[in-house]
Amino acid sequence: MSTSKGVDLPYFDVLLKQIGDGNTAVEQGFGRHVHYGYWENPRAAKADGADFVEAAENLSLAMCQVGGIGNAMRVLDAGCGFGGTIAHMNERYTDMKLTGLNLDPRQLERARTKVVARATNEIEFVEGDACKMPFEDASFDRVLAVECIFHFPSRKAFFQEARRVLKPGGTLAVCDFVPSPALVPFTSIRLPGRLSRGFYGNCNLTYTRRDYRRLAQNTGFEVLSERNITANVRPTFKYIWRLARETSYFSGSAYLETGLLRLLSRVRLLKYEIYAYRKA
Repeated sequence: MSTSKGVDLPYFDVLLKQIGDGNTAVEQGFGRHVHYGYWENPRAAKADGADFVEAAENLSLAMCQVGGIGNAMRVLDAGCGFGGTIAHMNERYTDMKLTGLNLDPRQLERARTKVVARATNEIEFVEGDACKMPFEDASFDRVLAVECIFHFPSRKAFFQEARRVLKPGGTLAVCDFVPSPALVPFTSIRLPGRLSRGFYGNCNLTYTRRDYRRLAQNTGFEVLSERNITANVRPTFKYIWRLARETSYFSGSAYLETGLLRLLSRVRLLKYEIYAYRKA
């Protein structure tokens, strides 16, 4: 099922249906954050529902840390999902102006329902394209893209827009699935029609760390940090399989795609990395 304005993310269709049908396990795991978890000590991961909820929160924390989030900032979360990272910042910082941007009105509707500004903070959720942002130049201190940039039609366009809306010296933080150079020829293969869509929608997994460095240089950013956190997020796969066994969350291509991601991660052909850049 496609959503409005060209949004075509089947896994969000499934999530929203499962949550709407009262699936409490799916609600617990993905009702706030729709991204992987981060475990400081992955060997000790239980990967059950409560453990994953904490780990998902910790990934937002890691993004805020690498992005240099602090009090009294204006922050944009591009591809904000259900507003989990906005909620995370709202609960931890003061005097914030927080904006979530997303193309899917259904995700924004849930975010507006679930995330309410605290004390001196202000929150708005805006329907719009991360590659054509509806914001003025130099509007934000920080821009985040939490596990979503692979859905954007152009990383270059997003970086250009992020630079435009950032204030001088502002920071962009991104987390992404990053292929090894050996994997790129395979991730670049375009399948015909619906085969390219799959459970996770159209995903561009062709950008290596070197490509990101080149992109940053070409769009006016200075690299601040590059961190491989693959080992820390890998217990997410264990949680997803457990959730799949216990609920009707997965079916068909979902198993195949998730299993492939898990295998590529294990053999170190696909990494999960966090990057931060300063507007030059």
